[in-house]
Amino acid sequence: MNTILGEKLGMTQIYDAQSRAVPVTVIKAGPCHVVQVKQPDADGYSAIQIAFGDIKAKQVNKPIQGHYAKAGVEPARYLVEVRVEDPSAYEVGQKIVVSDVLEEGKLADVTGLSKGKGFQGVMRRHNFSGQGAAHGNHKKHRAPGSIGACATPSRVFKGMRMAGRMGGDQVTTLNLLIVGVDTERNLLMLRGAVPGANGSMVLIREAVKG
Repeated sequence: MNTILGEKLGMTQIYDAQSRAVPVTVIKAGPCHVVQVKQPDADGYSAIQIAFGDIKAKQVNKPIQGHYAKAGVEPARYLVEVRVEDPSAYEVGQKIVVSDVLEEGKLADVTGLSKGKGFQGVMRRHNFSGQGAAHGNHKKHRAPGSIGACATPSRVFKGMRMAGRMGGDQVTTLNLLIVGVDTERNLLMLRGAVPGANGSMVLIREAVKG
């Protein structure tokens, strides 16, 4: 098992041996519980479902309550399915803590939902340079310009970079150095920033390219 769920608490800084400030993101990683184990012969693929986060039982609907009750696990706020190579290594109700998955000095990948930024123009959304500020340009400095819908092809191609909703996307940040692991408080410190707002759920795994 090389994946665990966590909650992004925020950013701070610590100092290394050379008294240099190191920016770190603090994550409350786990504990997680295995709710279901999926086998290739029964389900067609290998995976496990892991649950994380506190929630009141009345906030969970009856079918999901039954799903947790069958596993003998308390209802959780988040339920995520993760692919694994050997599902027989896990059992329903098993508890997973951060020290089982990650260790200090290694690299990790973090997946989260980026902050929503609302409706944005092309300069912020797609890094357009904008139009000239002089030579007769009148209040069109941040406009996108022509989108190419002439007599031919008489339409706008799909995928044209234009203004629109920005953020709220699943983003994965690769190869973050694990600066510290606090097994007693289930805290994980990663060098640098991770996607998402404070309090949001993130998925942390061992680096696949590191």
